[in-house]
Amino acid sequence: MSSVSAYYNGKTVLITGATGFMGKVLVEKLLRSSPEVKAVYILVRPKAGQSMQERVANMLKCKVFDRVREDCPNFHEKIKPINAELTQPKLAISAEDEEELLTRVNVVFHCAATVRFDEPLKHALQLNVMGTQRLLELARQMQNLEAFIHISTAYANCVRKCIEEIIYPPPAEPQKLFDLVEWLDESIIQDITPKLLGEWPNTYTYTKALSEYLIQQEKGNLNIAIIRPSIVGASWHEPFPGWIDNFNGTSGIFIAAGKGILRTVIANNEAVADMIPVDVAINLTLAAGWYTAVHRPKNLLVYNCTTGGINPFFWGEMGQYVMSTFKRNPLEQAFRTPNAHMTSSYLINQYWITVSHKAPAILYDLYMRLTGRKPRMMKIINRLHKSMTLLQYFSTQSWNWSSDNMNMLMSHLNTEDKKLYNFDVRQLHWSEYIESYCIGAKKYLLNEDMAGIPAAKQHLRKLRNIRYAFNTTLLVIIWRIFIARSQMARNIWYFVMNMKPLTKGSLSLHDLGRPQFIVKYVLSHCPVSTVLSAISILLLAMRQLPVINLNYRVSNVKV
Repeated sequence: MSSVSAYYNGKTVLITGATGFMGKVLVEKLLRSSPEVKAVYILVRPKAGQSMQERVANMLKCKVFDRVREDCPNFHEKIKPINAELTQPKLAISAEDEEELLTRVNVVFHCAATVRFDEPLKHALQLNVMGTQRLLELARQMQNLEAFIHISTAYANCVRKCIEEIIYPPPAEPQKLFDLVEWLDESIIQDITPKLLGEWPNTYTYTKALSEYLIQQEKGNLNIAIIRPSIVGASWHEPFPGWIDNFNGTSGIFIAAGKGILRTVIANNEAVADMIPVDVAINLTLAAGWYTAVHRPKNLLVYNCTTGGINPFFWGEMGQYVMSTFKRNPLEQAFRTPNAHMTSSYLINQYWITVSHKAPAILYDLYMRLTGRKPRMMKIINRLHKSMTLLQYFSTQSWNWSSDNMNMLMSHLNTEDKKLYNFDVRQLHWSEYIESYCIGAKKYLLNEDMAGIPAAKQHLRKLRNIRYAFNTTLLVIIWRIFIARSQMARNIWYFVMNMKPLTKGSLSLHDLGRPQFIVKYVLSHCPVSTVLSAISILLLAMRQLPVINLNYRVSNVKV
């Protein structure tokens, strides 16, 4: 029997960030593995013109709940939405809702956060740090609270190369920053943000480091644990392989590469790509909630939920697996054939950005203008470059995280719990996981049917033919402009054409149209004159290729 599942049965749980990626998986797993859970309160705010009720209804329609919907059709009755706003005093919760939470909640899972790397510092502080402070204040008043679990990030202390499972000194005193942003104009805050961040690469990691320190300082008598997942990716097994619902992190990068838009990436091939499947992070979170409530450790425990030190995976490997997967299972209506490469050189990356990103985008937008349609590819390319710039800090370095607490927690699980709440990443096969991730992005993010793969492959063949025709046309133009007008080039050509071949037989015009002859001819000769001859023959043979219609539409691409 599962001790973890048995613990949550009969309990009342409060979850923030339930409409987010990790929050949805947490709600689904909790309701499916502990069907007798008493109630799951979720804090939800109106957003983008949608009321709280509309957001919850849309969340419950999500495919991630299909499995629990089959097992328990009335699962939604256990979900109790509360109108709240973490950036407002007292969370903007009504007195009636507050009283209900204070008297009933047993476990709190704090998942809410802004995960945008480039979030303005003021808003990141308000949500990630001040929101945590307000939730802690509410939790300290809860009469039956047994555990408070906070979701942080493994990169909260990314300024260190070796990261232990402890709370480190903060980059600044949180309260001083609160006072600062209260009276400073937002434009001034934006100007001084780089100086405030110091070594931290973005406001997300900076505010996560602040929130960890704040929790340690203001936890009081609460039983608290902090979970630090690394780059959270698609599900490994649960609720089904490859589930993903957002373009954050590596998901958008994978799709851009699969669509043929992304051609070059700055990354260290030998750096560890520390990625954690979302279901692994959630299994650890639920197990940590059980351990914190039942064993009541004396000190606040931090769990580094990472893979690099246990089952390392490298950026170079990731690139190979992504490309091979999308070649076998191509995305529909790709812009170009998938062919992304990684480099650690800034200059090489900038060269390929100009040649393989901007030049095709400019040509495509020109085509759109000429056909009376709105150009869009350069906007997509610019957004992609912004995302890649934000990711560059993490794709060019490696970190070492200790995992003692995660191993300790695993040792406390019984056999049933180790199966039901599996977070042992030693069992993870990266090639299979990345293939599942890419196919999941195709199915769940782009809503593409796997039955459309033959048509997608045919589309890639058309793109290949267009590329061949374009390159042939370009070579012919170069020939006509630079070589045909040069007396020296013509003299060399005539000289080469009148040479006797070094092998038996003569070179006829018929041979110039035979690609197999050209290849054999080039490979069998090594003198410079013969190489020049082979290049000239190849150019001449290319002129015999059939003309391919270049009037081809490329569909909308979302990154």
